[in-house]
Amino acid sequence: MNIFKFLKNVSREMKKVSWPKGRELTSYTITVIATVAFVAVYFGIVDTGISQFLNAFFE
Repeated sequence: MNIFKFLKNVSREMKKVSWPKGRELTSYTITVIATVAFVAVYFGIVDTGISQFLNAFFE
């Protein structure tokens, strides 16, 4: 398969994609940012807790 045929097929498939509208995109973006922030805070708290435990245990 040559590269031009591949790119033509990609272009054809991309036209079939149902792209989100403005409000949906905003909603999805807020959901992703909130989820990433929550996971970052969660792992930050867990990391701090484990670090404090290990420092207390090994000192």
